[in-house]
Order: sequence, then C-alpha cells, then structure tokens
Amino acid sequence: MPESTSTAFHDLAAFIALPRVSSLALSPDGTRLVTVVQELSTDGTRFIGALWDVDPSGERPARRLTRSGRGESAPAFQPDGTLLFLSARQVVDPGESDADKREAALWSLPAGGGEAARLLARPGGIDEYTTATGASRIGLVASRLAGATTTEQDERLREARQKAKVSAILHESAPVRRWDHDLGPGVPRVFTVPDPTAGPSAEPVDCGERRLDAYEGIALSPDGSLIAYGAAVGTRPDEIRSAVVVADAATGKRLRVLESSDAEFGAPAFTPDGRSLVCTRARRTTWDTPTDVTLWLVDDATDEQDPGRDLLPDLDLWPGAPVVSPVPGDDGTPVVYFTADRVGHAPVFRLATGSGELVALTASGAYSDVVVAPDGRSVYALRSAVDSPPAPVRLDAGAPDQRPAPLPCPGQVGALPGSVTEVRTTAEDGTALRAWLVLPPGAEAAAPAPLLLWVHGGPETSWNAWHWRWNPWVAAAAGYAVLLPDPALSTGYGQRMHERGWAHWGGAPYEDLMALTDTALLRGDLDAGRTGMMGGSYGGYMANWMATHTDRFKAIVSHASLWNMYSFAGVTDFPAYWMRRQGDPLERTERYERESPHLGAAKISTPMLVIHGDKDYRVPIGEALALWNDLARFEVPAKFLYFPDEGHWILRPNNVHLWYSTVLNFLAHHVLDEPWERPELV
Repeated sequence: MPESTSTAFHDLAAFIALPRVSSLALSPDGTRLVTVVQELSTDGTRFIGALWDVDPSGERPARRLTRSGRGESAPAFQPDGTLLFLSARQVVDPGESDADKREAALWSLPAGGGEAARLLARPGGIDEYTTATGASRIGLVASRLAGATTTEQDERLREARQKAKVSAILHESAPVRRWDHDLGPGVPRVFTVPDPTAGPSAEPVDCGERRLDAYEGIALSPDGSLIAYGAAVGTRPDEIRSAVVVADAATGKRLRVLESSDAEFGAPAFTPDGRSLVCTRARRTTWDTPTDVTLWLVDDATDEQDPGRDLLPDLDLWPGAPVVSPVPGDDGTPVVYFTADRVGHAPVFRLATGSGELVALTASGAYSDVVVAPDGRSVYALRSAVDSPPAPVRLDAGAPDQRPAPLPCPGQVGALPGSVTEVRTTAEDGTALRAWLVLPPGAEAAAPAPLLLWVHGGPETSWNAWHWRWNPWVAAAAGYAVLLPDPALSTGYGQRMHERGWAHWGGAPYEDLMALTDTALLRGDLDAGRTGMMGGSYGGYMANWMATHTDRFKAIVSHASLWNMYSFAGVTDFPAYWMRRQGDPLERTERYERESPHLGAAKISTPMLVIHGDKDYRVPIGEALALWNDLARFEVPAKFLYFPDEGHWILRPNNVHLWYSTVLNFLAHHVLDEPWERPELV
C-alpha cells in the first residue's frame, strides 16, 4: 500500500470507524460466501455486525444482507441454502412472550431472499450453534439453570429470579469466572433440534453438560446423526481438562469421550462419511514441559476402544482447528485443512491423511476462518497481515505457496502511514530471532524515528496478523517506529522456542527482546536515545519485568499485567492451569521468587502508565492496584488508566479512543519530551 501523511490512522476517530471483517460461511452449492462486517453505530458507542454476501468468483461487488440495531453474527447455511445467524434483534411484531430480553436467538434468511425470521430462542440466549451438511438438524450451546430439566422450567426460574431481583450464584465446583464474565447461574449444555423451522413445539434434545463454557468446538456429522463437542472432564481443579464428547444427536445418549490424563482435546470435525473424527490434541502443560499441539484422527468416532492417532507426528508447529474437505482424496481418505503460525506468518496447510502429504498453500500472511468448496477444488479464508486487515480470499485447494485471489468486500483501510520490514538476529544460544519493524514515513539517518518496543501477550502467540486493539500503524502515524518481536515462547518457530522460555518467563524471552531491540537500533533511521516499551497481558508482565531490570527506556506502558505472581496464583480465573506451570505457591516457590516483578519494585525509575479493566478475570484488577501502589510508594512518575466496565481487552469504541489517546500522550511526554496533555473526557 502507498504511504501517506494523511490516513485514517492519523485520526483516532477515523481509525475506530473503519469497518472490520470476521467470519466466513459458504453455501452448500458454493455460490454464496457470507461474512460479518462490523461498523460503528450512529452514536459511536458500539460496534454493530451485519451479514454481507461476497461473490466467491470475485466478479460481483459485495452486497449487504442484514441491518439491525443489535447486529448479527455467526453465519451458517442449512442444506437447502437457508442462511442462519445469531442476533438479539427484536421480532417485527412482538407478542407478550417476546419481551426485549437482548438475548441472542437463531434467525434465518431464505435462500431465495425475503425477510429474516426468528427460528429458535432459548431462555438465556444461544451461545453457539452448528449445522449438518446433509440434514436439517442443528446443534447448539445454551445455558440452563441448575434447578430446571425442561425449557419451561428454566424460563420460569429465570423469571422468578428477575422478579425477586436475585443476582446471587451458588457454585459447587471450580472455576467461577472466565475472562470477563461470571460463570452461572446457568450451566452451559449442548442441545440438538431436529428441524428449527418446526418452531418451539418440540423440546430440544439434551446431549450433556459442557462445563466451563470455555472449550470451543461443536460439530454434527453430515447426516445429523452424531454430535461432537468440547467439554471438560475431571473433578479436582488440577484434574480438569478438555475432552471431546460424541453423542447420539437424536437421543442425546453419550457414546464416547475422547480424553487422556495428559492431553486436552478440542475443535472436533467429522469426515464426509460421518464415521471418523478429526480434532486437536494438546499435551497438558506441566512444571517441566510446555504444551505441544497436533491433529488427531479417530477412525471410528463412536468406538471407545479407538484411541485415535497423530496426523502430524513430524510437524514442529501448532495446528489450529481442523477443517475437513467435503471431498476425500484420491485414495478415499479424508483431506484436512488447518492454519498454523510459522515464522511470522500463518499459512493454510493441506493434509492428505492417507499419505501424510502436507502442503502449505500460502507463503505470506495470516489466515483464519477456512472453508472448503463443495467440490473440494477451492478454499476460502480471511487473510490478514501486519500491514493488511482481514479480507476474504480464494485459494486453489492444492497448489503450494500461492498468491490468493482477493474477493470484493468492505473492510479496506486505505493508505498506511509507513512501511514494514524485518529485523533478524541470533540469540546467545544460537537461536535465530526475528521481528517485524513498522517504519513511519520520513524515517532516515537525518531524521531518525523514536522506537517503541511492543511485546505480545500469550505468551504463546506471534505478531503475524492484523490487530485492531494493538495497531502499530496508529503509532506510526504519530511518528514512531514499532518493533514487533517474537521472542522465546512465541509460536511458529518450533517446540524448542517454547522450551527455551518455559522455565523462566523473565529469562530467554527478555534476553531475546533485548537482542532484537539492540539489533534494530543499529539502523541509522532509528533513534536509540528515544525509546519506549509497551505490552499487554504477558507483554504487560514483561513491561513490569523490564521496568525492574533496565532503565534504557524513557517510558513503559503496562496493560493488563501480572505484578505479584504469588497473589495472582489464587485469583486468576483458572488457578489450576497457572499452578501446573508455576508451582503451588504453598509448596514450590522457586519460580515465584525468581520471576515475580513485584520483588524488584524498589528498582523502578522509568515512568510507567498502568492500564487495567475491572472486569479482567484472567489478570484481575488487584495486580494493577498493587503495581500502582508500589509505584506511588517509591515515587515513580506514573499514571493509572482504569476502566471499570472493561475486561482483559478494551472493546467499547470510546474507551478504545481514550486508550490510544492516553498511551500516545504519555509516550509523547516522556519519549518525545513534549508537554503532558490530558486526554479529553478523563
């Protein structure tokens, strides 16, 4: 894209108003591709999703299909071409029982056009659903109160709670919270409905409790006879692990559970014959070893004696959710597509499960939402990169290292304020290291740009895709170069990269970050005397770690960060996972003593901006409060941007505006020596 000094990234309001594309669904005949485009509401206070029809051939412009004040999401097709979606929109002519509850229901648009109609509603709303390629049956996830056994009882209990203004939740097992919401009072369960067009007369078939509402993945076999879904097994908190349940879709009878004491299973997908099942299998983390992910094939999905087998024994990458082609390979065995982070990209891979042949269909960019054409010849996906937002593309189903064909769709961002390149170096142990470097216009030896080091969260992820929440181009428009490194623990560089940082979060990852920063600053177009650092979640931990270990940066921004690992261990939303890696703080404290940043509070001299949301249950607000109080105690120049109604991510448009404004003003004050300017509205 061409550079410009006047782009959407120079104006935060214009940047936040850019349309955002997500999700893909392909019609049974392959002639319609539907995506979701989010746009800013008229009053600018929320994002609203709408369904758009995209031409798979790339010849016709995209066409908007829906419009409502509540928005639409999760498009999927039924075998007859009917388009389904989730929405909390009101019915056109509401009756007494159709009170505006703002809960997501299942809606449909006829294949031949017409008005949207509500097909199915559940007390408490519908969280997720799936369709069968050859049958009208749908599967869905919805919550039901513990004291109810039918939909009618569930609705009565909810109405009674509402009338009595009761908000209390009685928990009898862990956990009780997840990311940014409380679990309960409803318990997530999986249901099937033979034909959603039949209306509410038939009671949905209950296929079992999902628990935790944390494990993505629900799938119906092509003929609708079987349903598979991610669930949790185990009773003690440290035993709880994800498994795949296979049940009879017509009766709800559980047929088998794919589980292991040392593994987590998820993201199930049936093969075209409905007999076999492909899913992800991740080794459970322990004190000594990080996870390792592969794809797993169970030849007979209903046979408890079939443990399944590894489809990718030689792949040193972590595959994402499998997508099974509707057409088997020439040898009659399933063909599976998936994405995986790989050296700053995330290609689409094609796996022939019979021969084991693996082909990377793409060489650059990061792909998601993969769908396969009914004839198996084409693959569609959303492609993004550090320098391009998600957009639908078409790929040949078998050719390697392709340049994808873009499909007309909203979501273009126009010119970018700069360019992107790479920085490469070598760690002391010989490991090859790399990072993306975003450069602002005009950066040159005569006018070197200030540098911002941005550390990603996870930590097991990669800077390889477009980010709306951590967008480097906003910083580039303000004149900064932005370094986006993948240190130890990052995905896409093999298992050894995870192992290097597993035993010490502040060890190899910190050293890799410093090595890449040092290498970047050897460039003549960067100013080593004006540097800042930012990070969120694990990146926030690293921000705090750097603040206690170096004074080389003029300012540090710490978002949703870990500060006191001892206290964090007991209040995060899933302590059992944390303690498997970090140790029980009552019994094994060496990693806490070595890695907790709060123990170095007295060493901090760098000005810090602390940012946190009160609804963050992954890294609870207590971490920010303790950090803030320690900064005040040791008289460190600092500010605290607090969001009472946000979680781990800042999502409301005006709060996003304030986030960027505060960060840029804080950096301008300390990195560029400009006067402090307090953002409006705070």
